Amino acid sequence: MMRQILIFAALMFALPAMAGNANLSDVYRLALDNDAGYAAARESYKAGLEKQPQARAGLLPTLNLGANLRYNESRSSASPSSDYDSRSVFLTLTQPIYRKQNIEAYAQAKIQTLLAEQELNLAEQNLLLSVAQAYFAVLQAQDVLTTAQAQKQAFAEQLAQARKSFEVGASTITDTHEAQARYDLTAAQEIAGLNDLEVKRRALEKIIGGETPDLARLRDGVRLSLPEPSNMDAWVRQAEEAGIAVRLNQSAVELARREVERQRGGHHPTVDLAASYSDNRNPSSTLSSSSGGNIGVEFGWLLYQGGANDSRVREAVANQEKSRHELESARRQARLEARQGFLGVLSGDAQVKALEQALVSSEAQLKSTKLGLEVGVRTRVDVLNAQQQLFTTRRDLAAARYQTLVAGLQLKAAAGSLDAEDLKVIDALLQ
Repeated sequence: MMRQILIFAALMFALPAMAGNANLSDVYRLALDNDAGYAAARESYKAGLEKQPQARAGLLPTLNLGANLRYNESRSSASPSSDYDSRSVFLTLTQPIYRKQNIEAYAQAKIQTLLAEQELNLAEQNLLLSVAQAYFAVLQAQDVLTTAQAQKQAFAEQLAQARKSFEVGASTITDTHEAQARYDLTAAQEIAGLNDLEVKRRALEKIIGGETPDLARLRDGVRLSLPEPSNMDAWVRQAEEAGIAVRLNQSAVELARREVERQRGGHHPTVDLAASYSDNRNPSSTLSSSSGGNIGVEFGWLLYQGGANDSRVREAVANQEKSRHELESARRQARLEARQGFLGVLSGDAQVKALEQALVSSEAQLKSTKLGLEVGVRTRVDVLNAQQQLFTTRRDLAAARYQTLVAGLQLKAAAGSLDAEDLKVIDALLQ
């Protein structure tokens, strides 16, 4: 009995999660758990975190323990022959005091850890954009298919009426041919729409790693918000300063600068604290056993290595210049994407408002055209044209809303401020 109660309770808690259509945040969570590209970026981030402890090891002591067991033969005309076993145990400790290359490598490792985090953030942002684009691409494909099916149904009705009117002599064969042509065209569009929807659903399935769920749609008459602040220059400045790709390239420049210093460190001397202890035993020999240790400071200076180190310095300097140019390119790209996103939202909002007005006009036109047909001042072709214009306007209005929402996300991505909370804002617009 208790088991049945627990199962019933579990089902009751699960029902709200299963009920209704998946919104944008739901699909994004599926993508976070299943997208292969993001999973690879996450593991790359974990690997990047190990750079710092690896480089830190170059500043910490090195302790080596060794031992050997040997059989020795000694043959000499000046002394008796001897065969004996020897055993040795030795322990060495080295603590770097000054190694320029190791110091710079540790500084590089800190930057590499930051780079790994920034690359993961960039992968997450790209995934978020990919999910939103794929989500609205499916909705738009559904709208196109729905429009084609609605047109097909309306034209089928017009075709049937045209045939009846022609049979009784109330209209010409031209009306029948026109309705037939419209019907055949929308039938072809329906087939293309079915194929396109299937492609868009498969693209989303690639990201979420499973079947595409039923998606929540935009509510009718939804109002879209404009960028805040409403100043394009402010967004451009934020993009070239805080964009993830820009910050990532800034870190790459610093990493390249440190690499130059690390390679130049090859010309520097090294200073280490070294200590060792050894214990040598000759149990089967008349030779004496010994043990002892020492501690001191070791100085080293590699004066010449065939020019290899100079070459590595030149290579690092060239890579540093390369990273600086890449940073400038990233800044320019960020400025471009910020402008494109901002203008995309503004133009999309204007297009939405214009299409909303056009939809009202198209509905009024269809109503008046049908009335004109009844009183004989309009033809069936006029009705077909009015119906097609209404369906097309509805489709274009939905597409404009989707594009405006995606442009808003792209604007925030360019500015480096896009996160999962932005999806929740869009979720509030879905039904």
